[in-house]
Amino acid sequence: MSENYFRHPQALVETTDIGEGTRVWAFAHILPGARIGADCNICDHTFIENDVVIGDRVTIKCGVQVWDGIRIDNDVFIGPNATFTNDPTPRSGRHLDQYPVTHIREGASIAANATILPGVSIGQHSMVGAGAVVTRDVPPHAVVMGNPARIERYTSDTGPGGMAAIGVSGTDDQLPDVAVEGVALVSVPVINDLRGNLSAREVGNGLPFAPKRYFVVYEVPSTKIRGAHAHRRCEQLLVALKGSVSCMVDDGSSRQEFVLDGPQLGLHVPAMVWATQYKYTSDAVLLVIASDPYDPDDYIRDYDDFLSLRRTWEEAGSS
Repeated sequence: MSENYFRHPQALVETTDIGEGTRVWAFAHILPGARIGADCNICDHTFIENDVVIGDRVTIKCGVQVWDGIRIDNDVFIGPNATFTNDPTPRSGRHLDQYPVTHIREGASIAANATILPGVSIGQHSMVGAGAVVTRDVPPHAVVMGNPARIERYTSDTGPGGMAAIGVSGTDDQLPDVAVEGVALVSVPVINDLRGNLSAREVGNGLPFAPKRYFVVYEVPSTKIRGAHAHRRCEQLLVALKGSVSCMVDDGSSRQEFVLDGPQLGLHVPAMVWATQYKYTSDAVLLVIASDPYDPDDYIRDYDDFLSLRRTWEEAGSS
């Protein structure tokens, strides 16, 4: 069989399922069941097991082992000596009937010496820092670091660098521009009084919809995230009554992060916008006012589904 990819003479390649233009370098070993896409770069001293699917334009640097159950989408970068695992409770001589699926989504990057625990998903275009230990799913576009890995920031929609969070304290004429379609900052005037302070808005005067529900989020550990979903119909207004919360909003094309740190401002998140809240301070109290009663079918929890539904929604005229 003629090969349409490059194989170093000292590489051991047992699979025949390798895409055109892929390069396999010295001392790499690829088992028969592996499927590898086009234009990949498989560097020295790598090992790829059988039940592995690798997309196009993937770079796997030196010293990486890709075990059964690993799925790697297009345009992923895996740094040197990054470690995958596929058995949560390994024992010598014991083999699982089926290994957990670990999914590295499109455009994600995993830096050197990071460790990925079995069964997690590394979200689209996210970045895992060097030496991080990933114990749970990483949201799309998130930058995670540390052991256990936690979100430090989100990537920019214009490049791989970090996206600066925008503080939103101030008055109406000082509010920053909002780049995410449909999202708005809402000024909530605070009335100071010797008897205590008060802030309020009415429907049609700062409250962008007639509320049907509210809930309050508080005592959130700093390592936890909330949200990480979109709604098909429901709109929300987020107000930090106390403490500080970082809020990332994403319309599928643009992303922006805001820091809510007081009741004087709210963040209006319309339907069909992906939203995540994280970096809660220990005293944070977040009020969420919703336009609709709770409906589990209104939630979109998978980012790929959100992108597809968002495109359909836009083509239909956002109706």
